Amino acid sequence: MIQANARSITAIAAGIVVLGLLWTLALPAAGQDRRSQVIVTEMKGAIGVAAAIQACDVIAEGGRSGAEAIVIEIDTPGGLLSATRDLIQCILGSLRPVVVYVAPSGARAASAGTYIAQAAHVAAMAPGTHLGAATPVALGLPGPLRPAERRPEPDDKKNVPAPAAERGAGDQKAINDAVAYLKGLAQLRGRNAEWAEKAVREAATLTASEALKENVVDIVAEDLSRLIAAIDGRSVKIGSSEIRLATSGAEIVRRDPNWRIRLLAAISDPNIAFILLLIGVYGILFEFWSPGAIVPGVLGGISLLLALTALSVLPLSYGALALVLLGLALMTAEAFAPGFGILGLGGLAAFILGAIFLFDPQGADFDLRIAWQVIVGAAAASALLSAVALASVVQARNRPVTTGAEEMIGATGRVENWQGRKGAIHIHGETWSAESDRSFIAGDLVRVVSRDGMTLLVEPHAAAGDKKS
Repeated sequence: MIQANARSITAIAAGIVVLGLLWTLALPAAGQDRRSQVIVTEMKGAIGVAAAIQACDVIAEGGRSGAEAIVIEIDTPGGLLSATRDLIQCILGSLRPVVVYVAPSGARAASAGTYIAQAAHVAAMAPGTHLGAATPVALGLPGPLRPAERRPEPDDKKNVPAPAAERGAGDQKAINDAVAYLKGLAQLRGRNAEWAEKAVREAATLTASEALKENVVDIVAEDLSRLIAAIDGRSVKIGSSEIRLATSGAEIVRRDPNWRIRLLAAISDPNIAFILLLIGVYGILFEFWSPGAIVPGVLGGISLLLALTALSVLPLSYGALALVLLGLALMTAEAFAPGFGILGLGGLAAFILGAIFLFDPQGADFDLRIAWQVIVGAAAASALLSAVALASVVQARNRPVTTGAEEMIGATGRVENWQGRKGAIHIHGETWSAESDRSFIAGDLVRVVSRDGMTLLVEPHAAAGDKKS
C-alpha cells in the first residue's frame, strides 16, 4: 500500500516537472525582449472626422501595445477645425511618442496640417515638401469660403494677408486665437514660436530644408526607413518624464482605415452628403406616392440616415438646410396644387440658395462648398421630377372614371332578354338588370344613362353611341 502511494506521488511529481519544462520552452529565453514596433498610418487629403478618428485609434493602440513610436504620414491642404483640435488633443495625450511625417515628396502640411505637425513629439518632412499658411481663411465671411484677402507688396511679387487695421474685430480675435494656439504648440515642443506667429499672421510657408534650418521641424528624411533610423536614440518628453526612442530594428506595422472609417470618410464629403440627402427625401416621397413599392422607401430611408450621420459631423448651416427642405417641399406642392409655376420656381430658388450656403465656412480651413455641378444637377433633377409629378396629376384628373357607380354611365351593353320595360343586359362581362321607356329585342345595343341601385337605366345605342361592349 505504501509502495503504491509512493509510485503515485512520484508520477504526479514527474508530471509537474514535465509541464514546467514545456511552459519554460514556450516562454521567450531569459533576457530576450519582444521585438519593438513602430505603428504607421496615413492621413491624405482634407482632415475630417474620419481621419481624426483613424489617427486617434492608432495613437490609442500604440499606447496600449507600448509601441516605440506612432508615425502619421500626412499630406493635407487643411481640415475641419473641430476634427483638427480633436486630433491634436489625442497627440498631446498620447502615452507613446507621436511622429508627424510630411511625405512623400510633393506633399504638404498646410493650414491645419501645420498645427498637427507642431503638436507632434517629433516633426519630420521629406525633401520636396512644405508646410505653413496657417492663417484662418473663413473669418466670419457671410458667403462661401474664400481665401483670406491679400494685398500686393510694392514689388508686386509677394502677397500677404490684409493688414490688421483692415480686418474686423471678429477676424482679429480669430487671428489672435490661432496665433496663441500655434505658438503654444511650438513652445511646448521647443520649436520656433516666432515663425509660428508668422505662419498665422502672414501665411508664411517653408520648404523642408528651410523648416529644418528655422527649427520648425526636427528631421528631414528621404523615406520612412531613414526616418525611423533618424529618430533612434532621440529623447522626447511625454508628460513629466523623458522617453528615449529605440527604433533600430523595430517592426513597421501599418494600420489602414477599416471599412467603418472609410464609409464615414466617403459620406462626410459635402457633395456625397448632399446627394444622399436628396435620395433620402425623394425616396420617402415616392414611397408615399406609390404605397407598397418598397424599394424607394428602403433606399430612401437608408440614404436619409447616412446623410444625417454625415451632416452631424460637418459644420452645417441650419438656416441653409431649412432652405433646401423648403425648396423641396414647394416643388412637391407644385405637383399637387398647380399655381402657374410660382410654387415650383420659388422652391427651385430656395433649393439652390440653401445648397450654396449649406455648410458653414467657419468650421473648416479649406473649401467646404458643394460643387456647382452637383448643385445644378440636383436642381435640374428636382425640377424634372416635379414636372413629371405635375404631369401625372393633371393626366389623372383628366382620365375618365374607371371605378364605382359613375364608371357605368355611358357604357354600352348588349340586350340578353327583354319584356316590356324591363330586361337583362350584358355589360363589362356581367349581366345587369335594366329598365327603359323603350322596347328591345335580344342582341340590341344599349347605352347606360343612369343607375338606380343595382338597376341600370338605358337607351338605344344609336342615340349616342360612344363605347363598345
